[in-house]
Amino acid sequence: MRIFAVLAGLLLVLACKQEGKSEEEVAKGPPNIIFIMSDDHAFQAISAYGHELGKLAPTPNIDRIAKNGALFRNNFCTNSICGPSRAVILTGKHSHINGFRMNGERFDGNQPTLPKHLKKLGYETAIIGKWHLHGEPTGFDYWDILNDQGNYYNPEFISGGDTSIVEGYATDLITEKSLNWLKQRDSTQEPFYLMVHHKAPHRNWMPALRHLNLYDSITFPLPDTYFPEFVNQRAAAEQQQTIYKDMYEGHDLKMSEGYGSTKLAHNPWTTDFDRMTPEQRNVWDEAYLDKNNAFWEANLHGKELAEWKGQRYLQEYLATVKAVDEGIGKILDYLEETGLDENTLVVYTSDQGFYLGEHGWFDKRFMYEESMKMPLLMQLPGVIEPGTTIDAMVQNLDFAPTFLDLAGGLQYASEMQGASFRSVLEGSKADFKDAIYYHYYDFPAFHMVKRQYGVRTDRYKLIHFYDDIDEWEFYDLEKDPQEIHNAINDEQYEDIIATLHQKLDSLQTYYKVTDKEFETTSKEKVDKTYEVFKGLRGTPIR
Repeated sequence: MRIFAVLAGLLLVLACKQEGKSEEEVAKGPPNIIFIMSDDHAFQAISAYGHELGKLAPTPNIDRIAKNGALFRNNFCTNSICGPSRAVILTGKHSHINGFRMNGERFDGNQPTLPKHLKKLGYETAIIGKWHLHGEPTGFDYWDILNDQGNYYNPEFISGGDTSIVEGYATDLITEKSLNWLKQRDSTQEPFYLMVHHKAPHRNWMPALRHLNLYDSITFPLPDTYFPEFVNQRAAAEQQQTIYKDMYEGHDLKMSEGYGSTKLAHNPWTTDFDRMTPEQRNVWDEAYLDKNNAFWEANLHGKELAEWKGQRYLQEYLATVKAVDEGIGKILDYLEETGLDENTLVVYTSDQGFYLGEHGWFDKRFMYEESMKMPLLMQLPGVIEPGTTIDAMVQNLDFAPTFLDLAGGLQYASEMQGASFRSVLEGSKADFKDAIYYHYYDFPAFHMVKRQYGVRTDRYKLIHFYDDIDEWEFYDLEKDPQEIHNAINDEQYEDIIATLHQKLDSLQTYYKVTDKEFETTSKEKVDKTYEVFKGLRGTPIR
C-alpha cells in the first residue's frame, strides 16, 4: 500500500509539472464556472467601482465578488449591442467572423462555441435567462431561455422546445431557476458551466414590485455632460437616444397622462404592462400615483423638465438593478453553504456598458467609454487574490479563451481571436494588450447611431464614423476623460494620431477585417430610416 501511495504522489507531482498547476489545483479538478451576465448594466451603477451613483444605490452582493476576487477597471466590448456581444462571448471571435454583427441577424449555432468545447472537457453546461440570438441554444445540456427580448413581468420561457408563461418577476425567476438547476445536480461529479443571463436592467427599466419606491427620496447627481454641445462631433449630434428628447414618457419614464390618472402617457409598446396580472398592476399603479401627481403639480418646463426626466430615469434604472444584486447574493450564499465556492469561478459582467445621462444619453452603441467599458468582477479561490484590482485592458473577446485555459482546454482556443488573461488573474503585471479594436455596424437603425470602428490604447482613442458620413475623432483620455473635445485636428497630437492609424490598420489585418465591413448604405435608405424613427421618438408632454 505504501508503494502505491508513493506512486500516486509521484504521478500527482508529474501531472502538476506537465500542466503548470499546483498539487492543490490538480486535486481539486477543473473549476466550475458560473457566468452571470446582466443586460445593459453600467459600471457606474456598481458600488465597487466607486462612482457616486453606486454609493447612493449600492450593490453589496456584486461587490462581494470584488472583495473575494478581482475587479477589472478596463474591460471592454468589441461591439456595444446586445446580440453581437453575446455572440462574441460564445465564440471568442469578432462579430465579422462569428457572423452576428447586428441585432436582426441570425447566429450560426453550428459553429464552435465555448460550451461545446467545455463539454469535450467533461463539463455539464446550461444557460438560463436571456438568449437573444434567435433559434435554440446549441452546446448546452440544459437551457431555459426567455422568449426573444423577454418581459419583466410574467415572461415566456422556452425549454426543450416548449413555451410557457411563468408568473413572477423575470430577475427573480431567472435566479430561482438557476439555483434549482444547481441544487438538482448536487450528487453529480462533473464540473459545470452555468450561464445566468438576466434581462435587467434593459429598457424599459421596470423594478420589482418591492422596489417601486426604493429611490424616490434620493436625488441622484446628473453628469456634467447632461446638456452637451457636440462641437466637432457630428455622429453624436445626430443620434436619437437623448433622455429628454427620445424617451417615451409612459413606457420608459412611467409618467401618467395627467393629474390623478394611472393611465400611462406615450406608451407604444403596451405588452410590458398589459401582461401584468390585475394584482400586480394595482400595486404598480398605487406606487406611482403620488409621485406622478407631484410631477403634474410641479408644472415643470424646459431645463427643469429635462433634469426631472433624468432623475426619474436613474431612479427606475437603479431600482431595477436591485433585484439583480439580490439574486447574485442568493447564488453566492448557496455556493458558500455547499462549499462549492472553493472551486467555482464566479464571473459577473454585462453585455456592454450603458449611458446613465452622460452626453444626455441612455442606451449604448458608441465607442465612447460609458458604452464600450463593461463591468467585470471575478472570484476563484487559490487563483485570484481577494481584493485585487486589475488595470490591464481585456475584452469580452477574451472570456472564452480564459475560461478554457482555467478548465485545462486552452488548445480549443487556438481558432479564437481572443487571448487568455489567466496570467493577469494570477497576478502578472506584464502588459496583456497594448491596444483593442472596436467595430459597430447597426446603422441605419433604432437610435440612428452611425457605423464606427476604432482603436483604444491605455491613454488614447481614435474613432472613424462612416456610412452616410466620413468623420474621424481622437481623444486624449488622460486630459479629456469625458470625451468632449475631439482633438483630431490638434497639431500637438499629429504624431500620436499617425501611430494610432498604423495600429488600427494592423489590428484590422490581424483580425481579418475585409472591405465588406465598410460597405455603405444608400442615401435613400438612410433618409427613409431617419424619417421612420423620427416618428418613433419621444412625444414630450409639454
